[in-house]
Amino acid sequence: MTPEQKYQASLALDALALGKQSSYVCEYDASQLQGVPRSLNRDDLGLTPDNLPFAGEDVWNLYELSWLNSKGKPVVAMGEVRVPINSVNLIESKSFKLYLNSLNQSHFEHLEDVEEVMTRDLSLCAQTVVKVKLYELKNASNQFGILPGDCIDHLDIEVQQYQPDLALLDNITDDEWVNETLHSHLLKSNCLVTGQPDWGSIMIRYQGPRINREALLRYLISFRQHNEFHEQCVERIFMDLQQHAKPKELTVYARYTRRGGLDINPYRSNVAGKAANVRLQRQ
Repeated sequence: MTPEQKYQASLALDALALGKQSSYVCEYDASQLQGVPRSLNRDDLGLTPDNLPFAGEDVWNLYELSWLNSKGKPVVAMGEVRVPINSVNLIESKSFKLYLNSLNQSHFEHLEDVEEVMTRDLSLCAQTVVKVKLYELKNASNQFGILPGDCIDHLDIEVQQYQPDLALLDNITDDEWVNETLHSHLLKSNCLVTGQPDWGSIMIRYQGPRINREALLRYLISFRQHNEFHEQCVERIFMDLQQHAKPKELTVYARYTRRGGLDINPYRSNVAGKAANVRLQRQ
């Protein structure tokens, strides 16, 4: 049974609102939130909570966030949510959108009150402590950032594989030891349940034997028809590169474009540090 078939057979996925017609609740309802066990793809990768070879987090940016103040006047804000990778569940994105929508006609005295409620609800869903930071639009950055390192998208390669194939990573390194950062904007995968496209950019920073850039680009492009959640794709890429390239240090960070006012940015690394939340032009 393929990983995708295992996912589709999961009762946890069958219970999701994702891919089904939903009613849009406009008053506060924490029950809209749904978690997906991280074990779904980690079992296939041979990972358990006690042997994760990486640290990291899932960084969410919230662009469509509103509620009513005590006088009934709408308030709009933006937010950042950081979910640790050691959480039992990842937060399913459609349920997150439905949850945020449920705040629209709800009254809160202060922005900090919304922040406190969201921190509690998201932590319960993920089953770990989730960090939430909300801010007024005047405090939002209007600057776009760029991914560090060399972009490999200019390479003139022939591509025939649009599903991940570990054979693409065979003999991917040479004997030269390097410390470099590469990135690509050609990452695309599909939602595990709905099949809708997920577009992203990805940064790979490593120290170890030099990785063949053409082979790496073919491998990243091979996710184009692959069905898996954002977080799962990034963990699969990390594990595949760790197994085949054997770097001493490795960081994989994907910045996905937003859908329904949310973008998801999974960060996985075996090097101490924190994900820099810099919005890219497509986000």
